[in-house]
Amino acid sequence: MALRNEFLKYNPEPAVMPFHTRLLGKDRLALYAFIHSLNTNFGTSVFEPVAVALARSNFADAKAQIKAGEYISEEAFRVIQEIMTDLTAANGLPDKPTEIERIRVVCRTGKMIKVKPTKIDVFVEAKDGELYLFDIKTAKPNAGGFKEFKRTLLEWVAAVLAETPQVKVNSLITIPYNPYAPAPYNRWTMRGMLDLPNELKVAEEFWDFLGGEGAYNDLLDIFERVGIELRSEIDEYFAKFNLG
Repeated sequence: MALRNEFLKYNPEPAVMPFHTRLLGKDRLALYAFIHSLNTNFGTSVFEPVAVALARSNFADAKAQIKAGEYISEEAFRVIQEIMTDLTAANGLPDKPTEIERIRVVCRTGKMIKVKPTKIDVFVEAKDGELYLFDIKTAKPNAGGFKEFKRTLLEWVAAVLAETPQVKVNSLITIPYNPYAPAPYNRWTMRGMLDLPNELKVAEEFWDFLGGEGAYNDLLDIFERVGIELRSEIDEYFAKFNLG
């Protein structure tokens, strides 16, 4: 279990915060630091393995942290830069299906350049061979980062098509939960760079896509049950920070 593993390796830095300590207590400060540490690793230690396990029940294959490929063609790089330039200059709206086909046409044209793109967080292959490449982001990603997110999604497509030019491929950003709920997720900051219907899945959209309708709510129920089961263990662990 990921939470118990975090307990075993967790060693809070010996930062001296006298005002905070006297106000909140050592145990609460330790809990705060632990939550911050857990949030940092939640994607790889929890979201990715859960997503893979869910997807394997409904898809042909699912993996975490894999390479999209090793080569991108010179012409594919040129097309990606054209797409990025047009979107940055607001010369058009993002249109992922069209962008993918533009890359597909040149995916093996010109010199093949060896690359090391960002690893795919969650790779899913449907039973008909269609591919879904997910980049898991924090609940409130920096709006300024979406330009690079978009480039990464396009480079994944180019790397996959360089190896298998005819495959049907999708690359998407996913936000595991909606921090604004019950209000809708604030998508407007992404609209100029991402094709929202084809490049973004938030909360239920992602988990229900992988696990079927109701998977997101089922996951929340499971997390709640685990939290209740571990509550006394968590309390006991952090109580020791107030000893002495």
